[in-house]
Amino acid sequence: MHASVIAIGKSAVLLRGPSGAGKSDLALRLITEGARLVSDDYVELQELGGEIWAHAPQTIAGMIEVRGLGLIKIPYISGVRVALACDLTSKDTIERLPEQQQWLTIGSCQIPLMQVDPQTASAPARLTLALDQSRQIWPPVPVN
Repeated sequence: MHASVIAIGKSAVLLRGPSGAGKSDLALRLITEGARLVSDDYVELQELGGEIWAHAPQTIAGMIEVRGLGLIKIPYISGVRVALACDLTSKDTIERLPEQQQWLTIGSCQIPLMQVDPQTASAPARLTLALDQSRQIWPPVPVN
């Protein structure tokens, strides 16, 4: 999947968006606040035991693009459970008070999905809050 992935605690967050959307920049800001790099720009996803796990492709493991500096090697981890997906978009397109929460389907799994403007100063805090409060924001999807 075309996404950057960071780990906060034991959970991974997918940062999705087109090239230039700010995935690597937001990942770098989260890393400076204590998150860990899983993979930048592309990630391999595996469905296992009803959950999605993120792995860094060997060819780019531990590399992050830092605009103006190039590809930089930093510590990384692999094999982290995906707990949240985030679509990067302009704040003008984000609903202030969504009537219902969104989900991303990967394989047979449902991942909580949020939208965030990566340019806002509060973007890292919003992701961390969403991850901390995910059970309240996205109650488990009933199985039919």
